[in-house]
Amino acid sequence: MTSSQWVPLKPGDTIGILGGGQLGRMLALAAARLGLRAQVFSPDPDSPAFDVVQNATCAEYADVEALELFASDVSVITYEFENVPSATAMILAARRPVLPDPKVLETTQDRLAEKDFVSKLGIPTARYADVNSAATLRAAIGKIGLPAVIKTRRFGYDGKGQAIIREGDDPDAIWADLETKAAILEAFVPFEREISVIAARGSGGEVVCYDVTENEHQDHILKFSYAPARIPETLAEQARTITKTIATALGYVGVLAVEMFVVPGADGPTLLVNEIAPRVHNSGHWTLDGASVSQFEQHIRAIAGWPLAHPVRHGTVTMTNLIGDEILDHGKWLTVPGATVHLYGKGAPRPGRKMGHVTEVKPAGPAAK
Repeated sequence: MTSSQWVPLKPGDTIGILGGGQLGRMLALAAARLGLRAQVFSPDPDSPAFDVVQNATCAEYADVEALELFASDVSVITYEFENVPSATAMILAARRPVLPDPKVLETTQDRLAEKDFVSKLGIPTARYADVNSAATLRAAIGKIGLPAVIKTRRFGYDGKGQAIIREGDDPDAIWADLETKAAILEAFVPFEREISVIAARGSGGEVVCYDVTENEHQDHILKFSYAPARIPETLAEQARTITKTIATALGYVGVLAVEMFVVPGADGPTLLVNEIAPRVHNSGHWTLDGASVSQFEQHIRAIAGWPLAHPVRHGTVTMTNLIGDEILDHGKWLTVPGATVHLYGKGAPRPGRKMGHVTEVKPAGPAAK
């Protein structure tokens, strides 16, 4: 079923969500606020999103019968993670509108295809090369130089499936350790800071961006997000323009994030696109409490065919991820003025696992302290 056969939802209709993690949980909560129901499909019986919906399907993504029954219960389908199996997307798209369109996944699931797509739009990225063997890795190093970053073309996240190659490293050993047949080598970018733009595109083509967010990682995992980013407004406008161009070229419907590097230069800082995330994004969690409309509600509005909001930021916002055992100290945040605690209802904490987050809002204007 194509998006042209899709009609706007009405209150009481049901949205299907593929994936039962914290993003699915927050999407379902946003749908409920708008009088829409959500049904979550996930193979994990301990999915935190199951806790906030009346109806859930616990089955493998390859279970055709379960997918067909799921599709029959919902009006439109979306997803909380970008690695939706292509066969799953095809089965569902034949029965219900899937938004964003599964064709977007063909681009964003493959780092090489994504870099080619962005480059063809005339948008700068780090220099890159296709790698499929130790020999092509050595050739790519000769072309791009060192240091460089090698990444698997598919399925990597939070620093997984990638490695930095420096002078003196053994390319053959690094290739063997990566355990892949398809990778991309990217020039190492000496960036000044990392930023992202969270944007929504509606079915009519309107694109609405949130304030540019500045992101700080620890051990390759997002730890802090700051809104607004500490960059000149001219650069922020460039970042929003890049994001709108990408969303429009993809024919996107829903919320996406575009991650970028701010690179210093003699003529001032410039931007390089690092990655596209075709979904609501961790760096947009600040919008839950720091903006008049969250990224999750904005996504629901877009896929429901409802008007997009034009969010107003409430002040200067900091989002802090609670990772692993940090969840055990969540109580210390409960009395912090301006802080709101979000716990995801996951099981036991483990290193690198995102267990919750905190948003702190400092109001702008004379009342701020």
